Amino acid sequence: MTGGPLDRSIDRRAFLARAAALAAASAAGVTVALPSVATASGPRATGPAGKGKPALDRPNAYVKPRPEALADPTECTIAEAAWLIRAGKLTPQRLVEAMLERISTFDGVYQAFNLVLADAAIAAARDAARRPRQGALHGIPLAIKDNYYTEGVRTTANSFLFENFVPPYDATAVARLKAGGAILLGKTQMGPLATTRATTPAGVITTVNAWAPANRNIDPGGSSTGTATAVAARMATSGIGTQTGGSITSPSNAQNLTGLKPTMGRVSASGIIPLTYTRDHPGPLARDAKDAAIMLTAMAGEDPADPRSQGLPDVPDLIDAATPVYRRDQVRLRWETRIGVLPGFADGTSAAALARQAYLAQLAAIPGVTLVEVTLPEGWSQLTGGTFNNVRLPERSEPFMPYLRSDLRGFGVSVTSWLQGALMGGNEFITGQRARLLLMERVLHELFDVCDVVVQTDPVPFDILGLPEIAFPIGFTAAGVPIGTILGGLPYAEDRLLSVVAAYQATTDWHLRRPADPSPAAMRTRAAAEAPRLTAEQVAELTQ
Repeated sequence: MTGGPLDRSIDRRAFLARAAALAAASAAGVTVALPSVATASGPRATGPAGKGKPALDRPNAYVKPRPEALADPTECTIAEAAWLIRAGKLTPQRLVEAMLERISTFDGVYQAFNLVLADAAIAAARDAARRPRQGALHGIPLAIKDNYYTEGVRTTANSFLFENFVPPYDATAVARLKAGGAILLGKTQMGPLATTRATTPAGVITTVNAWAPANRNIDPGGSSTGTATAVAARMATSGIGTQTGGSITSPSNAQNLTGLKPTMGRVSASGIIPLTYTRDHPGPLARDAKDAAIMLTAMAGEDPADPRSQGLPDVPDLIDAATPVYRRDQVRLRWETRIGVLPGFADGTSAAALARQAYLAQLAAIPGVTLVEVTLPEGWSQLTGGTFNNVRLPERSEPFMPYLRSDLRGFGVSVTSWLQGALMGGNEFITGQRARLLLMERVLHELFDVCDVVVQTDPVPFDILGLPEIAFPIGFTAAGVPIGTILGGLPYAEDRLLSVVAAYQATTDWHLRRPADPSPAAMRTRAAAEAPRLTAEQVAELTQ
């Protein structure tokens, strides 16, 4: 293909300077304008919707439905449902009612939702049928993580601190999804204050993995647990979460979804209850790369309320990037891409290792892919390990100091990390920020000198750096539990990541598989079983 994705023209030095300014602003506790990150070739065209906002109503946003989707609207991807709605073969109300029926039937087992907005969703669906179609999200029902502000609707972050909080406005990301025609089905369960898998504020495990609903011990991923389970269990067409330490990619991998954590600032975090200012990333948990692209297209763009979102390169054409390219009926990559593979990534005979081996072989067979062996930069283990990772904790504690001084019980089972942050010295925080910039420089100028995207075995390093990641399914264990993987990319190179995953998904069917519904016996067993509880020590160990 001619041309190339945005990552080839990013000024890496400018991105590094921006990261330094963000760290300084966080340390000083002030809001400042961050340095702009330009492209070598100037602004990039983004389609008829204008600068920075590609249109949702474009041909590649619609996909002719599979037979399964024609038979059951809850099986539809966004792109399939959009095709049916555009063709007049499915109404938003029918789609919403089908999701609500599944919620009514099965969410007693899954416990994916904190709050279901049934009446409001049906009213919005009826209104959508009367309004002009707005694009691929028109009439699409979504699950919203409960740390996103929703106007007039309780937003708790699954915590004691916010149990009665009703925001007066929508988070920017929510407002943009609604402006694109999306319908809010409800708010989803999450780790308390976005720390672990979904539990009550007191640590009682709630949401289960949709692929193993009878076994609470099988990790559903956190902290965007409820959104992942709602989408995987066909109780929402798609949904949104946040990631500070793996909270989009981990539940997506655990539940056979495609989760996209964009570059820091690509999506405004305004109106989201914070966890870590320099690491909070809003993003979609979707069923495939095309749906993730549609969601991010709606969510992304500059926001006056969030300095992190300002001065960035224009949002590229994500929907076209997530559309497979064919030549003589064979899938090929949209852009020639070097995929970095870490030594030992696929070694062994475990189910995960075998899935990784098959995944790499499938990638290598796609024209345009070049697998290259890469080594991690010097000091990787130290710079990404627990000691330096913990420098995020003062950012967590600072906005909550009044609560920490008044009543620790408000933090519930997740209190330990807030106390750790409050007790950490300023010298440790500053040293950690310097280490982060050193890591950033080595990744940008060493690792990415030899590859365009790189396999990941842990989401945390790229969360520290604010670089984009995409999680997607590559197989299953013998017990039927999903196996996923993660690719990481250069700043603002979400289009490159989407293009690789779209090509892989065009040649595999892992992402099309859905979990079986809970059996009546499993539903009775779940209802009778006493839910286990995470201790403060377990939460401290698992917290992101």
